[in-house]
Amino acid sequence: MRAHRAKSVAPLPSRFNDSTMHLSKEDILPADAADALLVGRVFMDDGPRPIVVRDGALYDLSRLAPTMSHLLDLEDLARGVRAHDAERLLSLDDALAQARLLAPCDLQAIKAAGVTFADSLIERVIEERAKGDPAAAISLRAELAGAFNGALAGLKPGSPEAMEAKAVLQRAGLWSQYLEVGIGPDAEIFTKAQPMSAIGAGGEIGVHPKSEWNNPEPEIVLAISSRADIRGVALGNDVNLRDFEGRSALLLSKAKDNNASCAIGPFIRLFDERFSLDDVRAADIHLRVLGQDGFEVEGVNSMRHISRDPADLAAAAINAEHQYPDGLVLFLGTMFVPTKDRLGPNQGFTHKPGDIVSISSPRLGALVNTVTTSDRAAPWTFGVRALMASLARRGLL
Repeated sequence: MRAHRAKSVAPLPSRFNDSTMHLSKEDILPADAADALLVGRVFMDDGPRPIVVRDGALYDLSRLAPTMSHLLDLEDLARGVRAHDAERLLSLDDALAQARLLAPCDLQAIKAAGVTFADSLIERVIEERAKGDPAAAISLRAELAGAFNGALAGLKPGSPEAMEAKAVLQRAGLWSQYLEVGIGPDAEIFTKAQPMSAIGAGGEIGVHPKSEWNNPEPEIVLAISSRADIRGVALGNDVNLRDFEGRSALLLSKAKDNNASCAIGPFIRLFDERFSLDDVRAADIHLRVLGQDGFEVEGVNSMRHISRDPADLAAAAINAEHQYPDGLVLFLGTMFVPTKDRLGPNQGFTHKPGDIVSISSPRLGALVNTVTTSDRAAPWTFGVRALMASLARRGLL
């Protein structure tokens, strides 16, 4: 089916069967695509190329900038992309049909901010106390919701009010390492995935085969230059294993970074006179999961409720103490964690292979992927060395 973008739910692909999707440009482009400056990557026979979207087709930017890392470091980025006499490569529909669309980042570090919304903060505390058991999370959810009783909403992390709330929660025996990064002075910034390992729109995302409690995380992803400038944003799926992280926070890397466990796309929308960080601050990100078993869940991640401003999170990631010479992309976190029972009463939500996950926002389009397990997803084989060899063959180094 084809969903209208005026609806408050995420669009699903218009045509799919069993485990195969057939996406079209209408499924993934923003509602105002004609006014949007969209850049990304496409895999051609000689290797990946940075592109700009124009009139439903992909145009080559590799003579302007050989990589997305180079592109996002251009001084007058929006003007330079608009003015570049780019060669048409292929239509967006053909790129989707041929599975050529890539995540819109390459050499950049892939980082993520955790526990940035009060709602998801409580879910992290539940994971910790449930020790990875989804059944135990049911009673804990009711208990903790009553105990916190909205006390975390509106708190500015690190403020005197937040420190007072911390002291109250400590005295009540409710303190947690997740509360520390949720309302304390220091943001949690971690490595989500390795450079060039992210999956793009239309690809298969991977869940660890041993995980029995996991979820998608619909998020905004900042595209940040090596000079710490936020140049634009994309959509992202920070695929998460709740059982692994719930057993121990020291398993965060195993819960977060597996083959195909990170999706970004469909494109980076560059900031210009029509779209800015203020639009990001007001954005709603819609999630819909549709399973082959007919199971469906949906929800909204509203950036209006984020506890730490996107600019503050960027500053926590790249600063005088920590540089990224190739730039970085930064997931901003989510307030929506699906909890709807799927496998039976008190079992909560978890993925099944074949799920279609759609993450969308009207001005960013839709990131649509199908779910498999990490061992069955396509192996990641094209890394930095392969990219350098491709650029050298094309005379772009």
